[in-house]
Amino acid sequence: MAPLSTITPIEYLKGVGPARAAVLNDELGIHTFGDLLKHYPFRYIDRTQFHKIKQLHPDMAAAQVIGRLMHIDEVGERRGKRLVGLFRDDTGTMELVWFQSIGWLKKALQVGAAYTIYGKPNVFNGQLSMTHPEMEVYKSGSPQQGNMSLQPVYSSTEKLRKFALDSKGIQKLQVALLESIGSQLTETLPDYIVQQHRLMPLPRALAAIHFPRSNEELAQAVHRLKFDELFFIQLKLLKNKLLNTQKFKGHRFDTVGDRFNTFYHKQLPFALTNAQKRVIREIRRDTASGAQLNRLVQGDVGSGKTVVALMCMLLAIDNGFQACLMAPTEILAQQHYHSITKLLGGGIASVQLLTGSTPKKDRRIIHTQLEDGTLDILVGTHALIEDTVRFHNLGFVVIDEQHRFGVEQRAKLWRKNRIPPHMLVMTATPIPRTLAMTLYGDLDISVIDELPAGRKPIKTMHLYESSRLRMFGFMKEEIAKGRQVYIVYPLISESEKMDLLYLEAGLETLQEEFPLPGYRISIVHGKMPVKDKEFEMQRFVKGETQIMVATTVIEVGVDVPNASVMVIENAERFGLSQLHQLRGRVGRGAEQSYCILMSGRKLGKDSKLRLETMVRTNDGFEIAEVDLQLRGPGDLAGTQQSGVLDLKLADLTTDQALLAAIRQLVIALFDADPQLAKAEHSRLRDYLTQTEPGIGWEKIS
Repeated sequence: MAPLSTITPIEYLKGVGPARAAVLNDELGIHTFGDLLKHYPFRYIDRTQFHKIKQLHPDMAAAQVIGRLMHIDEVGERRGKRLVGLFRDDTGTMELVWFQSIGWLKKALQVGAAYTIYGKPNVFNGQLSMTHPEMEVYKSGSPQQGNMSLQPVYSSTEKLRKFALDSKGIQKLQVALLESIGSQLTETLPDYIVQQHRLMPLPRALAAIHFPRSNEELAQAVHRLKFDELFFIQLKLLKNKLLNTQKFKGHRFDTVGDRFNTFYHKQLPFALTNAQKRVIREIRRDTASGAQLNRLVQGDVGSGKTVVALMCMLLAIDNGFQACLMAPTEILAQQHYHSITKLLGGGIASVQLLTGSTPKKDRRIIHTQLEDGTLDILVGTHALIEDTVRFHNLGFVVIDEQHRFGVEQRAKLWRKNRIPPHMLVMTATPIPRTLAMTLYGDLDISVIDELPAGRKPIKTMHLYESSRLRMFGFMKEEIAKGRQVYIVYPLISESEKMDLLYLEAGLETLQEEFPLPGYRISIVHGKMPVKDKEFEMQRFVKGETQIMVATTVIEVGVDVPNASVMVIENAERFGLSQLHQLRGRVGRGAEQSYCILMSGRKLGKDSKLRLETMVRTNDGFEIAEVDLQLRGPGDLAGTQQSGVLDLKLADLTTDQALLAAIRQLVIALFDADPQLAKAEHSRLRDYLTQTEPGIGWEKIS
């Protein structure tokens, strides 16, 4: 358990008080001694290195020199007044310049004395100089003389500086903090883990991260603190996973019956990929075990997740249970409903759709069928979690794009039966392996990493504005073959009109280039009424229009196998994940499909890398790794997951090997001691008791 001192309010630290505590709370989220202790430096000034004057140049961030102050002069008048000193070592001379505290410095500085100076070298009028250097009298023969250390630099803000809490001010607080509680800091890991992995003891690491005596000590401290961050994330996630299997017994699906077999052998219009078969076997094994299923299925756009989900729902029905599928938007729910009913044909299972726009009359019928057990599968949106929706015997829940739902929303479905249903969550957004291990470490993970047979990889090209006529010509060639085309414009937010005007301006150009009666264009954007949007989408789906001009509302939920070209305007404005999702709207039939990324000539480094990555690969997982490097885990995780990834030092892009090793360590730990009952695990027991005092929402996938 954390020592009482680390949870002491920060205002009680010497040198803080109520006013400074308030600004530390507001600006840095520092409320306790422990919060301040974990406000780590973001860089260090290396005071262990010394330079000669002849080695200095203005490209250096800072330098430290030992020399002698030869003389000082006050020059200039009024605002231009400054103090200029001549500083010399055995290789040359340089100027030292001060614009403030001139009177005090004239008295304090000793002409003829040796000094250690530190600051940024500059060149002014051809003369090497250093402005407002830090200075310390140097005494030869004293090895400890001078500030020979790695000095911490802390993040601060303008408001904090008004309270003298710049980097130096925060450094002083860290000194006071370590003097106050340093002796009370205790180890958090079992001794055998510290010894086996040759980790620096935690109290020493916490002191060394702030005031390292060498680069080697700093590296050891950083490694230890990264280890702790990743270890305790895995400890909590894997403990939750263990609780799911131990405390939450699941419905046992013993039978593979008529519904499943009829569909698989007679209705399925295509052969399953090996990846789909593997994932179904994994789910089949889980549901037959008697433990509750908590599995994440991730697969790229078009990899066939819906078919896998449907076959698992049929497995539930064969065992006397009902199933449901919840999607985040009405468009996506409708898409799933149409896909499932089309695949099932008639007679295998009864399916209904429930969304916010389902008429009351139809709702009453659905509610009745649900409660008397005559309805097998319910597809819908958030409407599924309403209290009025009651199942006869819900045994299997599928949640699509689950990151768009809050934990409590998912939990309401989880409580729709006395024994909680099996929970399968799906995402078409590939998740980097390290992110999956941290965000979804309490779930079993299945990956559909194979596209259905006959699908050709989408060819992606990047064109500049100067190639627009070439792009139009290509569109005409594809339309002449009977294909259809998407053109997507960026929409930063629904409240902004700027990008909507771009869509309208682009539409004028398109109508000139693709005139009636030979060409027909659909238009879809976020400001349209739902009925108009659906009407336009259906025209495109039926092939009545050849071109769909849209914003990102078509990112998910539109499945038109005949569409073979995706043109993304201002592609540099989109993130990698969004570009990949948009590209996935084509390539859904057997014909060759294309994605054209249009951009301006002026591209930033990150924009260029995003577009180059899209051209180079169709692999969603490779794209996700690049996206992680560019955006960081916090942005990818989203606000709902921000508490899970409170990483101050560990970096999921560079610490992948460390995370994988720690996960295996924690798995082995729970295999050997599931209840953490052994004496050597008492610290871990205390930690879990302190951070998770009961079974809450976090136990639910």
